[in-house]
Amino acid sequence: MVRDLLVETGAVLRPDVPLAELTTLRVGGPATVAECDSTAALVATVRALDAAEVPTLILAGGSNLLIGDDGFDGVVVRVATSRVRIDADGVLAEAGAVWDTVVAETVAAGFGGLECLSGIPGSAGATPVQNVGAYGVEVAALLRRVRLLDRVEGTVRWAEPGELGFGYRTSVLKHRDDALVLEVEFALDPSGRSAPLRYRELAGGLGARDGDTRPAADVRAEVLRLRAGKGMVLDPADHDTWSAGSFFTNPVVSAERAEEVRAAVLAHVGEVTIPTYPDPNGVKFSAGWLIERAGFAKGYPGPPARATLSTKHTLALTNRGEARAEDLVSLARTVRAGVAERFGIVLEPEPVLVGITL
Repeated sequence: MVRDLLVETGAVLRPDVPLAELTTLRVGGPATVAECDSTAALVATVRALDAAEVPTLILAGGSNLLIGDDGFDGVVVRVATSRVRIDADGVLAEAGAVWDTVVAETVAAGFGGLECLSGIPGSAGATPVQNVGAYGVEVAALLRRVRLLDRVEGTVRWAEPGELGFGYRTSVLKHRDDALVLEVEFALDPSGRSAPLRYRELAGGLGARDGDTRPAADVRAEVLRLRAGKGMVLDPADHDTWSAGSFFTNPVVSAERAEEVRAAVLAHVGEVTIPTYPDPNGVKFSAGWLIERAGFAKGYPGPPARATLSTKHTLALTNRGEARAEDLVSLARTVRAGVAERFGIVLEPEPVLVGITL
């Protein structure tokens, strides 16, 4: 049936594909995959599947997904579009373009703006959905517009940033499937200078002060160095990179709730400096710091466990080579329960969970 539906869409249909092959966590059971290497094929494929009410999962870079061991009972639409076009002051990228390739090409062309987002795995189309951010820069500050397929109406249109409801690691596009990103367009700085440096670790590595700028190429190199040191740049030989990046978001609480958390830290840890950051909705705590102070060290629980915290970065859950999805979820539950018991904060997962619950 599915093959008949897609015969004229331009998609390549592949049955029984292990989804572990398509995700950076390298877990996930089998599914039928329809691969689309053009935006036209992507639109036609999704329209055909939606009209026939076939369950679909959209997958591009697979860097923000934890898929259950039973796989997906439907069709996985693989976004394999890859065109990137740079003009005088911006870049237009198709949704399936590898995100770090987009960043690298803009920097190599002499433009600044995206350099702090270097080394982040995944696709260009996922960046506005998640409002991807790192080292003091978020997609929301750079996005010019995004081209969407409205899966209810079947229409395609451009949407402005103001329509997307950006927040910390979120947007109105997250946790919904009625709109599909087809292309993204970002504004760039033609001077080749970086965005103002707002992250102490990055600025220090560049010998800069808060708010300074540096050549975008220099900032990209330093960001890649810092991320690699934390196991956050994909490397097939390094199991610390067999992850979905930061598994939990940094929790944001009200000012009143923040005082309660500080009291809990004082009671359990003692008098320490707690890293917190101002946020429009209150106070942001470091999830990694809370995880460590709750007793979960880097590499927890250690071998022979098939899933552990990264040996470089406690915020990443990693597949040590033979993990299943259930192993990762079990670890996530343990860590989340420990932080909640110690500090009264329930951490929220950053990856999208498919066919499995936390």
